[in-house]
Amino acid sequence: MDARGNVDFEVLILGAGPAGLQLGHHLSRAGRSYLILERGDSPGEFFRKFPRHRTLISSNKVHTGYDDPEVNLRFDWNSLLSDDAPLPFKEYTRKYFPSADTMVKYLCDYAEGFGLHVRCNTHVTRVQKTQDGFRLHDAEGSSFTCRRLVVAAGVTKPHIPDVPGIDLAESYMNVSVDPDDFINQRVLVVGKGNSAFETADNLIETTALIHVLSPNPVRLAWQSHFVGHLRAVNNNFLDTYQLKTQNAVLDATMECIQRRDDGKLVVSVRYSHAGGKVEDLVYDRVILCTGFRFDSSFFDADCRPELTINGRYPAMTCEWESTNVPHLYFAGTITQSRDFKKSASGFIHGFRYNTRALFRMLEKRYHAQPWPAADVEPTADGVLTAMVERINRTSAMWQQLGFLHDLIVMPENGGPARHYPEMPLAYIQETELSANSHYYTITMEFGAVEGDPFAVVRNPTPQAAHESVFLHPVIRRWNGPRLVAEHHLLEDLHGEWRREDLHLRPLREFLQEQMREGVRVLSSWN
Repeated sequence: MDARGNVDFEVLILGAGPAGLQLGHHLSRAGRSYLILERGDSPGEFFRKFPRHRTLISSNKVHTGYDDPEVNLRFDWNSLLSDDAPLPFKEYTRKYFPSADTMVKYLCDYAEGFGLHVRCNTHVTRVQKTQDGFRLHDAEGSSFTCRRLVVAAGVTKPHIPDVPGIDLAESYMNVSVDPDDFINQRVLVVGKGNSAFETADNLIETTALIHVLSPNPVRLAWQSHFVGHLRAVNNNFLDTYQLKTQNAVLDATMECIQRRDDGKLVVSVRYSHAGGKVEDLVYDRVILCTGFRFDSSFFDADCRPELTINGRYPAMTCEWESTNVPHLYFAGTITQSRDFKKSASGFIHGFRYNTRALFRMLEKRYHAQPWPAADVEPTADGVLTAMVERINRTSAMWQQLGFLHDLIVMPENGGPARHYPEMPLAYIQETELSANSHYYTITMEFGAVEGDPFAVVRNPTPQAAHESVFLHPVIRRWNGPRLVAEHHLLEDLHGEWRREDLHLRPLREFLQEQMREGVRVLSSWN
């Protein structure tokens, strides 16, 4: 505490949700000075209200057939990481789609069990920039100072479309979830995400009709491989549309909402695929399920972070640092602006790994702690062994497909190769790491799916591995920022890449050729 009564820390974390607790765990184990500030009564306050219908869509697969905790995290979308004794979410429930109340219990136990420094009932109302960092003020008159600030408070502000009459609509945040409140009513649900279809599914049995509307067609998660798109657990409503039971999914823009004298709502819509036709549709209720956005209003003007993606998320660097406010970082669902609708950074099973990477970045930048790395024998067989070990166990690259990469740097003047785990590719390419003339990245990727994802024609030969559509490893060789060569491992039904004929021999031959080429290039320079 300083002379003015400010409580001073190296790092302050805003939000005791999954990301804030995850970062707190890493900072705690490193012995850093930190405090997590939480607005609510306990960690995980968000999950006390959301999702409104109380069922998570994050998988909790209890039985996998594996004993390896790392492999099991591929199928566990709820557990946080721990450096010592693990705390698996599956010990709390066997439900594949668990209750949000279970998540609250889990997060509270995680914070208490690991002795994390969390201060609840602390509503931060202002963030100031200081000469040495930041000063935060709360509603009770307390203040806290820090050198680094990490915002892990999620997206807390409703995203409201700019439409005349929008104030006549109700919000997903507070609309009734009792189906009996909608008996024989005509309801328009605006949005086509999981919250919209979760809302519509809940009302099927009592409403007269339901329309679900947004300008663009429904995106199904099983087609896009983005788990934020419509999930099967919420898509029962699609049956009621295609099988003619009065409900409908509309690709249209909402132009305006007006209230008639009889209390009904008239919504003018412009269809996306009908030559721009405009039609007036009549409803009893309009419910906005249009998502959330980052709230930057409590930052002073000189440290208010720039926003991106239609102003919904903070703009950030490859280190999850604000693009315009030095030493202001982000963690959790708001980090999805770096891989928007491509990977899983908006969800626990993705950002738990991003948060660990953020911790390593902070340690490297502010404490000169090197990124964890292992020595690898600098031969084709040595590198192959390291790669095969990782791709058959990693959960980080499995979950953060195409976003997090392992890095293996070949030596230029003798010594071992170095294997660095779980870095964003942009971090590799935009830092001193890309100065290396011969290195490999390892990641997991889906291939492109054309047509029906349940009727894919496959070519199960190593020569056609680049045509694999299921999740599979991709090895790339780089010279600085320049991509030199690329090798795909043939997809495998069980997610195991150990076959000599299908996986190991082709990878060994690729590495042998790249290392011969690397020697020729190095020799030509010398």
